[in-house]
Amino acid sequence: MPPGTVPAMRVVAGTARGRSLVAPAGARTRPTTDRVREAIFNALWSRGVLEGARVADLFAGSGALGVEALSRGAAHVTFVDSAGPARRAIRRNVEACGVADRATIVAAPVERWLAGLAPADRFDLAFCDPPYAFDGWATLLAALPADLVVLESDRPVEMPAGWSLAR
Repeated sequence: MPPGTVPAMRVVAGTARGRSLVAPAGARTRPTTDRVREAIFNALWSRGVLEGARVADLFAGSGALGVEALSRGAAHVTFVDSAGPARRAIRRNVEACGVADRATIVAAPVERWLAGLAPADRFDLAFCDPPYAFDGWATLLAALPADLVVLESDRPVEMPAGWSLAR
């Protein structure tokens, strides 16, 4: 595959199953592959956390994780990304999959968005897939009001107080 191109992605299951997803070109976004998304969502489904869930997709990139959550029954997803090309891809994806009415797209750095949340704001599930160079896990997790977090990192993440590793 030529440098800067993104493999074709599709929604794996649910109401938007088989719909194509776009991702911003370039090295800033590493979309989660269909196979990895399928494994993540099978695990989440077995925990019973998707149906009716309020979800945050942080460092959202293409929004593939959040769109998959909406397709599989999440009530609402808030997509947060500071990059314009990422937000444009997310907008295209939620519209193409018919889930735009249950999506909010936020143009802000994740840390600033978290700092602006109201004390009552809480999510059932959050996806965190920051750039590989990210090293602010302790601060991020301390500020994240979520019951369950799926995180992706290129190295082990030490869990701060109040969090435990499930898998």
